[in-house]
Amino acid sequence: MLDAHSPLARTLAALGGRPGPVTVLKDARVVVVRVGDVVVKAHEPGADPDELNARLKTAARLGEVMLPPLREAAEPVDGRLVTFWPAGRPVDPEDPDAAPWEDGGRLLALLHAVPVTGHLPPAGGPRRVAEAIARLDRVDGGVEGAVVRAAYAGLPADEYGPAEPGGPRGLTHGDWHLGQMVLRDGRWSLIDVDDLGVGDPAWDLARPAAWYAAGMLDPEVWGRFLAAYHDSGGTAVSREDPWRELDVPARALTIQLAALGVVRAQEQGRPLDEAEEALISSCERILRVSGRTTT
Repeated sequence: MLDAHSPLARTLAALGGRPGPVTVLKDARVVVVRVGDVVVKAHEPGADPDELNARLKTAARLGEVMLPPLREAAEPVDGRLVTFWPAGRPVDPEDPDAAPWEDGGRLLALLHAVPVTGHLPPAGGPRRVAEAIARLDRVDGGVEGAVVRAAYAGLPADEYGPAEPGGPRGLTHGDWHLGQMVLRDGRWSLIDVDDLGVGDPAWDLARPAAWYAAGMLDPEVWGRFLAAYHDSGGTAVSREDPWRELDVPARALTIQLAALGVVRAQEQGRPLDEAEEALISSCERILRVSGRTTT
């Protein structure tokens, strides 16, 4: 794991150009470092500079919705693209009762109302599902992995793929969850432009929908989130029957999260935890409803 004294962390901290302690916020496919009041992010190797810069420019003009970058162009550093952001306070995972679900619904509604202008790449939601299955294939995953792959095989690819002709299209975050929000200057903003693009906005509601369907999100919280979305003008899902639009995206996110849970458990040499088991159970329900099997 990286620490504040690693070469990459020191490089990112120096690029931030601020005094203060250095904190490594994330060390995965991307690396995120905070120094003083600036956050510096090294994006995944191989990130497309034109696509990332288009996403940065979009975020820069959405200051009421998204945290604007400090610079509107990524900087190449040691083979990685690096971006610069004002620091904010993230959602506290230890205080679920204070989670800003209504603010999340409101911000997504505002994002989805923004007209798409200029060139933007496809939103990353469907791609992330395929990437999760590819990671699962590399570790196999045993019986649970077979369940997840069978559920994935039943998804209507022509409906959830990024090139779907004639489907809903709008500005979409692409990877929304509560970790994609920060509080700065007294208001919440969306963060993370890596998957921002043109897509079906219903995908931005699919992760909490998957949690709700798996019994991992309280129905009252789910209801407050949806009400805030609709009351703020959100149109990606209907108020009367949100599952009409959410069914396929929520199934896809269930499969993605289940796949990643199996991968993490196998890589860490441990059994599935309670949340991961709930997601596998949801995949089993998907198979039962579809009449499919793991063979």
